[in-house]
Amino acid sequence: MANLQRLAIAPHQIEGQKVHLNLEQQHYLSRVLRLGEGDQFIVMDGQGNSWLAKLEAEETSKKSTVNAILEKEIFIQNELPIDLILISALPKGNNFDQIVRQSTELGVTHILPVISSRTLLKPSPQKLQRWQKIACEAAEQSERQVVPIIRETMEYSAALSLFDGQTLSNYDKYTCVARNDYPSLLENLLDNQLPESIVIMTGPEGGWTNVEIEAAIATGFQAVSLGKRILRAVTAPLVALSLVAAVLEKRKV
Repeated sequence: MANLQRLAIAPHQIEGQKVHLNLEQQHYLSRVLRLGEGDQFIVMDGQGNSWLAKLEAEETSKKSTVNAILEKEIFIQNELPIDLILISALPKGNNFDQIVRQSTELGVTHILPVISSRTLLKPSPQKLQRWQKIACEAAEQSERQVVPIIRETMEYSAALSLFDGQTLSNYDKYTCVARNDYPSLLENLLDNQLPESIVIMTGPEGGWTNVEIEAAIATGFQAVSLGKRILRAVTAPLVALSLVAAVLEKRKV
């Protein structure tokens, strides 16, 4: 079963035991993957539920369509034991595509793109749809059960306000800072008890400003280092998330 292809769908596509595939999904399964009627694959709703399914062709007088029939629910657990949230300042060009793809592979559950003082561009409204598609594809490829939720791009201050308050007291929140003598992220992860969620925040080209670092600390974030070398804006989130994933996998029951 591990070698079966995976397809992420929206929960509303399921009606009873039938999955109503959209045209793009039909094309992907039948033309790209070359699956035929009766061939099996795994359907996941992106919220932790997965099923073994098979393709079913339907012929009408006007058109032929391909849908999926759910055969049985399957229970797979490849997720990290807690929520992992990434707040990332937008890098130059299309580099956020890479951050979305690889952070999904590393187990992130929420992604918040932010505009900071040194952010060089503001994304078009179509970017969110593109990022969601990338996350969906990465979740399929990495055999996850959850597709990360990607928020609309927001200002840095708005992102901080989401993680301020007593209701988030069991969240471990880290902002990654270069060129300062802060404790390492790895040391903090190893020393702390397992929280409800971990929030990782990484900056743009040039890093966070001093004002932004102070604002994060005032909101309850721990400033941490990712090492002595200066990392690119696209590299820092992947290093941080890899450290978190490795520690969580070690602690996973």
